[in-house]
Amino acid sequence: MALSMKAKKRWSLVVLLIGLPLWIIVAVNIVALFDRPPIWLEFLIFVGLGVVWILPFKKLFTGIGAMPPDDER
Repeated sequence: MALSMKAKKRWSLVVLLIGLPLWIIVAVNIVALFDRPPIWLEFLIFVGLGVVWILPFKKLFTGIGAMPPDDER
């Protein structure tokens, strides 16, 4: 089932406003489980976790910034 552009925009806002802060909390807690790694390794971990959270939502965010078709304005 394909989402309309309006629904995609609403769900993307939910993901950004609720999901992203929750993921940040999870990522910080994951890193806190271990002894403090070197700064370069910690940076790579956070970059990796930052990429991982968006992968399931890639299709949701595709086309959000594009002009809507004439029938959905």
